[in-house]
Amino acid sequence: MYQVLANGLLLVHVLFIIFVVGGLLLTLVGGIKQWAWVRNWWFRVVHLGCISIVVAQSWLGLICPLTNLEMRFRLQGGTALYEGSFIQHWLQRFLYYQAPDWVFVTAYSFFGCLVLLTWISFPPQRK
Repeated sequence: MYQVLANGLLLVHVLFIIFVVGGLLLTLVGGIKQWAWVRNWWFRVVHLGCISIVVAQSWLGLICPLTNLEMRFRLQGGTALYEGSFIQHWLQRFLYYQAPDWVFVTAYSFFGCLVLLTWISFPPQRK
């Protein structure tokens, strides 16, 4: 059962990342192409909130709670754990790429700044 929960959390984590990265890309493209839905207030607030959490965690040196919970489920299920953050682990696993924490802090902060810039360039609108 714990393996199922851990794998479910892994899926939620991947979907979160897709939302954050895809949300920025769609906002940029949609802003340029004048898609009305990318100015949806709730979409933009949730998106900003998500990347704000990621940036804050990176600056504070915290591991994502989803990663911690997934590792706890994996431990209880008797499977191998990984060290570090979710992104660091999977980048290393898929790309054989290792980087110091400051690289991730910088990347997340830059990404967060891009999201803030979309609020200036393509501000959300309340109906």
